Amino acid sequence: MAFSKTGGPEVLHLVDLPTPTPGPGEILLRVAYAGVNYGEIQHRLGDFGEPEGETVTGLEAAGVVAAVGERAAGEVSPGARTAADGSAGERAVADVSVGQRAAADVAVGDRAAADVSVGDRVAAYLPDGGGYAEYVVVPAAFAFPLPDALDLRTGGAAALVLTTAYGVLAGAARLAPGDTVLIHAAAGGVGGVAAQLARALGARAVYGTVSTSEKAAYARAAFGYDEVFVRDGFPAAVTAATSGRGVDVALDPVGGPTRLASLDVLAPFGRVAVYGEAARHPDLHLPVLPLWKNNRTLTGYNIGDLARRAPETLRTHALNALNLVAAGAVRLDITEELDLTDAAEAHRLLGEGRNRGKTVLKVAASTTPPSARA
Repeated sequence: MAFSKTGGPEVLHLVDLPTPTPGPGEILLRVAYAGVNYGEIQHRLGDFGEPEGETVTGLEAAGVVAAVGERAAGEVSPGARTAADGSAGERAVADVSVGQRAAADVAVGDRAAADVSVGDRVAAYLPDGGGYAEYVVVPAAFAFPLPDALDLRTGGAAALVLTTAYGVLAGAARLAPGDTVLIHAAAGGVGGVAAQLARALGARAVYGTVSTSEKAAYARAAFGYDEVFVRDGFPAAVTAATSGRGVDVALDPVGGPTRLASLDVLAPFGRVAVYGEAARHPDLHLPVLPLWKNNRTLTGYNIGDLARRAPETLRTHALNALNLVAAGAVRLDITEELDLTDAAEAHRLLGEGRNRGKTVLKVAASTTPPSARA
């Protein structure tokens, strides 16, 4: 499914494109499932720039490795299942020159490629998109071997949301055992995973906010929140739930007035971790004085930037999170499965806020087609 102009869900359409060829440090993924994420709506709306010709979106996918590029040989084998997500890790190369960083990125790809072979199942993060297609080229560093306990459907919902949730909590927010956590968009893909990961990483209490009372009931039952509040008026509810102390960590993908209000419910030494801007709100004037006076922190997490600057860190986050899912500590709640041809409907549901949990697109692919449908 591609788009050649920005706009509403209706701009998505089927096209036939040549099957891509993996280059050095890359693999070719035969896609079984692709996850649906808000970032793909932003892509379609033009938030990441205007499309150049037929542009395929899709930031995560899972499938089987169909081919391996030169440098990736030995990393991934054809037929292996992979989950793909579209950005890179954060830890590796902050103190090196641009040239050294490029060399380090190649080394990360080479090491990653050694982990998989053609035929392996992988979950993939796709920093440049492309997941809404039968075949997509993936940087080997972002092709994560899928544990035996996980099927391809689960893998299709995993790479972006799991990596983001783990990176925001363990990296940006520096979650510590005993912390209390507030998660906005608590019923969504990242929110549901983040609640469970926070528990697994030692959080003492986990609260959430959502847009409706129906979503509050769903999130509480599905993901084990202590309390879930309707977003309007959440500061008073959080203050009461924490006996006036506030929370140690707040995760905010929403932005706008929600971001300002999150600062009001931070405990001393608390951290607001920003990882999205669903409100599509202009930059707000954020008061600095409350941050300074109470040792509070406003921090950010951008998986695409992490992919460019620290791919090895991103990969570590993804593998750690996938292992927690395989161990049963975290569950991905896939509430909607649609065909690839129904991608516009999936975008409509997500854009209107009618989704809960995670939506995946089922992608059918033949083994050796002359062209790939997207």
